[in-house]
Formats: sequence, C-alpha cells, structure tokens
Amino acid sequence: MSEVKLAAESRSEFGKGAARRIRRENKVPAVVYGHGADPVHITLPGHELLLALRTPNVLLSLDIDGKNELAIPKAVQRDPLKGFLEHVDLLLVKRGEKVTVELPIVVEGELAPGANLLEHVLNTLAVETEATHIPESVTISVAGLDAGDSVIAKNVELPKGTTLAVDEDAVVLQVLTAQAEEAPADAEGDEAAAEA
Repeated sequence: MSEVKLAAESRSEFGKGAARRIRRENKVPAVVYGHGADPVHITLPGHELLLALRTPNVLLSLDIDGKNELAIPKAVQRDPLKGFLEHVDLLLVKRGEKVTVELPIVVEGELAPGANLLEHVLNTLAVETEATHIPESVTISVAGLDAGDSVIAKNVELPKGTTLAVDEDAVVLQVLTAQAEEAPADAEGDEAAAEA
C-alpha cells in the first residue's frame, strides 16, 4: 500500500464562511483525531487530496506544523452535484497498530453455464489489518458457481495479516437464477382486440 505525503496547515477559523473561503483557495477543510488527543483542524491541498482518495483506505503522511502524523480517511463529504471534496475526517494511526477498514470486493471467474445472476450482498468486507499494510481489495473467485450457491465470509481468502471484522457466516455473494420475463396476458388481448 502506498503512502501519500501531504502538507497540512492548522486552521483556527470555523463555520460555513471559513469553509467556503478555504474551498475557494482549492483547499479542503479537515479534522484529524484519534489516540485520545484533541481533534486538530487543518486544511489540505484539494487536488493532491482528491488524487490520494482514489485509492481506497489510502495511508496519508501529514506534515502538520513540522510534526509528521500518519492518518487514514474515516469520512469523506463530497458535494452531491459537482462531486468536489467538502470536508474530510482523518483517523490518526501508528505503525504496527491494527485498524478496522472496509475493503472493496473484486470478483473474478465465470459462473456455471446458464443465465444466472451474481448478487453482491456485501459490496465491501470489514477486516482488521495493520494500519501501514492495508490491502487495496479482496478478490473472490466465482468460477463454476451455480444457481443457489453462495460465498460466505469465512471462506474468503484474505491477504496475509488480515482478519475478518464481520460475522464469519455472513453471506458475501450469492448466485440467483435469472427469471425470464413473460409478456403480460392483458397486453396480448388488447393488441388482438385493436387489430379486430
């Protein structure tokens, strides 16, 4: 997992007006908390942060007033229409510390022949892993699965040093039988009546 270095600036202004001024300067207001310390309000460079957040569970190396801190994103608020970053909550972590994160699920392989549908019961899998070695995703093979089959959490092969943080019997993926759609009988009767 990559570590992204960002220069952070402490901020003392709060509220909507201050946040708008910060965003106009292409920066993002953020708060850093964790390890029992008081929350620290900072601003981060907008473009660099946006690029960093493209990687799920990215590890950020923050330079806050000359002090280096490691953090992972906990909550990201985006503008619902334009998609730009409005605010970010960051959780302080230390090397060797275990954290609980949500890993995206990547599916590989082909289902058994036939018109079956794969349902993602979970889109992400909660795991506990070392803060500085967070995997980017979990890969699940669905090769040969047929209608009625499912993949449960305890059968998912996890990356080294990672343990489940969900119920081990939770269904992650399941294969459903595709239903062929039939034309409604009333519609066929109406067409025959229109032709007569």
